[in-house]
This record gives sequence, C-alpha cells and structure tokens, in this order.
Amino acid sequence: MLKYCLKRIMRACISLIIIIAVVFCLLRLMPIDSYFPNLDDMTEIQLYNAKEKLGLNDPVPVQLGKFYTQLLHGDLGVSTRYRVDYPITKILAKKAPISIKFGLLAMVISLPLGLLLGVLMSRNRNGIIDRIGTGYVVLMQAVPAAVYYLMLQIYGSNWTGLNILYNASVPSSIILPVVSLALPSIAWYAMWLRRYMVDEENRDYIRMARAKGVPERAIGFNHVFRNAIVPLIHGIPSSLLLTISGSIYVESLYSIPGMGGLLVEVIKMQDNSMVQALVIVYAALGIIGLLLGDILMAVVDPRISLTKKEGAR
Repeated sequence: MLKYCLKRIMRACISLIIIIAVVFCLLRLMPIDSYFPNLDDMTEIQLYNAKEKLGLNDPVPVQLGKFYTQLLHGDLGVSTRYRVDYPITKILAKKAPISIKFGLLAMVISLPLGLLLGVLMSRNRNGIIDRIGTGYVVLMQAVPAAVYYLMLQIYGSNWTGLNILYNASVPSSIILPVVSLALPSIAWYAMWLRRYMVDEENRDYIRMARAKGVPERAIGFNHVFRNAIVPLIHGIPSSLLLTISGSIYVESLYSIPGMGGLLVEVIKMQDNSMVQALVIVYAALGIIGLLLGDILMAVVDPRISLTKKEGAR
C-alpha cells in the first residue's frame, strides 16, 4: 500500500510541475502592459525597474526556476492590478474560507440526496421515481448550467422572497447559491450510482444469491450497493475539493466574495499574476482530488491490486 501511494504521489507531483510550467509560460506570452496599468505614464527606466522587481527581465527558464522556489516557500507572488503589490497568498487566505463554507454546505446536501436518488432509481427501474430522476439528470446534463442557475436565482428569489444576491449579514441569502452548487452534483451522483447498481444487479453472483434465498434487502446493501459505490468513490474527492474551492459562475452570479468570483474578476482586470496563481490552485486541487480518489478506491476495494502489474491501477 505504501509503495502504491508513493507512486501515485510522485505522478501527481510530476503532473503538477508540468501544469505549472505550461501556465507560467503561456502567461509570459501575454502583452507586458497587462502587468502595469500605468504603462503609458512610465519612463523606460521606470519600466525596467518595475520589470526587474517582478523578475520579467530574466529569461523565461530562469523566471520559472525562481517561481518554483517561491512556491516551495508558499509564495504565489504579488498582485499587479487587483491589489497592487499585495501578496496573493493573503488575498486567497481571506477568500478561501468563504468558498469552503459554501462548498461544504453544498456537499452536505448533494452527497446524501444524490446517493439516495440513485438508490431509489435503481430499485424502481422504469417506475415513476426512475423516470422523474432520469428526467432530472437529463435536464442537468443537457441544459447549460448558466440557464438553470439564472432561472433559479430569478424565480427562486421572486417565489421565496430570498435575497437575489449574497449578503453576509443575511444568513438566508446563502440558500440559493448553495442549492445552485448542489443541483448538478446531485444529478451526477444519482446518475452514476444508478448505472453501477444496475450493472451489479445483472451479475451472476447476484442471481446465485437470490437463488440461495438471501433476503433482497441484504443483497441490495451488502452486495449491490457496496460494490456499486466503489467506482463512484473515485470521483468524490475531486468533486468535494472543486466544490469547496467555489464555483466560478455561481459566485459571480450571486456576488459571493470567494475564490470562484475572484478568478473572473482578475481575468477581466488582466492581473496575470493573480490568474496564474488561481489557475495553479485549481489545477492542484484537481490533481489532489484524483490522487485521493485513487488511494481511497484502493483502500475501500480489496480487489484492486497494489503490487502486481496485472490489473494494477
């Protein structure tokens, strides 16, 4: 198990190093004026000194090496437009708790409801619950998220009287954005759990268990559900981390001062340093989620080989 975990951690680190290099180099191709909002008012000497302060006068490989060193010390650089010369880590330290709060509340709602809906759809195949659940899943998958997010915001606010925008001093204003974050996750969990449970119910060992007279409830939980949840577990850490980090569109729509809305704002402001830091943070969360999913899947399912090459993940 330890050897398997070390291999996966090594692969995750290599992937993250490559992503950082790609993002860093791509942003260095952007026009220089994106780093300096008052470029037209700067003399050549002032511009040179400003670029020297940001390390932009060095060759790109040298800049990248210095950036890796900064990351090892927890330094993501400073903002150039959002808050001039202010450390990005301090900005994220204020924004992250807000996104975490909304993300955790959304996960508390979406995970149990999604699993429950998936079980009910599987146990009532072709019934009314299955058809309603399938319609909901298709709606979430087929309709652009921006459409049902906007409809939920407008009609939800009109029908319930809830705030249309987030207000920290009004606790009820978190309801609509949390529900918005939870809706697609509920559909995702329900869709995949139903599929995996249906696949398990058609296996030979389930038919044999029924032939032996094993109670249907025991078959459903001890065999069907427990085996169907294993492949779903792989995606739960990624979904959890990305939901906690905040939805870019939802936070912008409800004016939530979290990490998601921040990314949209700094892109509009052309704050390359902030964009670079946030993209790297989101990439790291995605990689960590996949890593935790692989490890958790290996822990939960003893059938996964950790040492042999045959069938190893």
